[in-house]
Amino acid sequence: MTSKSTNLIKFYALILFIWIFGLIILPHLGLLYSSFHSDEVFTLSNYIEFFKHKIYINTLTYTFFNGILVTFLAFIFAVPLAFFLVKMIKKKTANFLIFILLIPLGVGELIVVYGWMISLNDNGIVNYILNLFGINIKILNTPFSMILGFVYMSIIFMLLPIMQSLENLENSYIEAALDLGASKFDIFTKIIIPFTLPGIVSGSIMVFSLVIGDFLIPNLLGGKSALWFTEIIYDDFLMTMNWSEGSAFGFILLLTTLLVIWIFLKLTKQEFTKVIK
Repeated sequence: MTSKSTNLIKFYALILFIWIFGLIILPHLGLLYSSFHSDEVFTLSNYIEFFKHKIYINTLTYTFFNGILVTFLAFIFAVPLAFFLVKMIKKKTANFLIFILLIPLGVGELIVVYGWMISLNDNGIVNYILNLFGINIKILNTPFSMILGFVYMSIIFMLLPIMQSLENLENSYIEAALDLGASKFDIFTKIIIPFTLPGIVSGSIMVFSLVIGDFLIPNLLGGKSALWFTEIIYDDFLMTMNWSEGSAFGFILLLTTLLVIWIFLKLTKQEFTKVIK
């Protein structure tokens, strides 16, 4: 390796260090410091406050329950869709369909959420179609509309890792199983799922993390019935200006998220280094 290449590697390493330290580590250290201080005095009151009020614990539980539900629904829809895109249609057609699925990411979450609000409100296209069949129900600002918005925005993060895993699956495995008389259910549960498990776990981590840290979808599609934990943090920072409590609640959300991910990795017997590849 030449000295020029060595210097280039050192330069990129320095850039990476500045990026990680300046944009990830340093802000979190600031939040950690703020969470243990109130009026320049060291205190645990911000963390104690979380356990004193049942609404905070219930809201965090509600957030995590729905995060797990959205992750499961994204998995249910993503696996057959990934199999269809990778194994059943031509590459060019699959690339076009993937491009269509990526459009919501290109226009931004806020625009997509407003689009769903227009479609799901009482005068929207969805209720118009339902009214033709004599069905008149409220959809917008319900848990259903919130879950729908979450699945729509997050399914691509489950789909792509699973597709990557399926691309490495030889068709001969499935053909051999069919020749031996295996049912489609057996092929799905004993070949496809085990082989794509790293992709499933990777996608699940991304979907779960994005969902529980979201603010727009529960606020705009869920309405008042869907109090999300990030809304409490938002109120602490921007409404009541209680930055110390907001910092503490942010770290509680972070630590509980890491705990759930760790438990998930243990249950699926997957290594984190393998999953993030």
